[in-house]
Amino acid sequence: MSFTFPPPRRSRNPLVRVFSLLAGLAVLGVLLVFGVVVLGVLAVGGIVFFGWRQWKLARARATGAAPAAQARAKHDPNVLEGEFVVINQNRHAHH
Repeated sequence: MSFTFPPPRRSRNPLVRVFSLLAGLAVLGVLLVFGVVVLGVLAVGGIVFFGWRQWKLARARATGAAPAAQARAKHDPNVLEGEFVVINQNRHAHH
């Protein structure tokens, strides 16, 4: 069993057709402008965030503070860090 929509009923009045065409183009234009504005805000926000991060890292290097990447590099790479739970071997886990 398949569901199909009935064919759309188009108006025969030419003024209604022109108006619906213009209304559709106006909605499409508003959506396009909104998308461009959102894209611009995201681009400007990304540039500001990247610049602020680079300025913060340059300031940390100038004061002699070790950035997080250098601090992580000082750790032994063979050591696993994390939270562990000791499972008692006498008790079986119920699944």
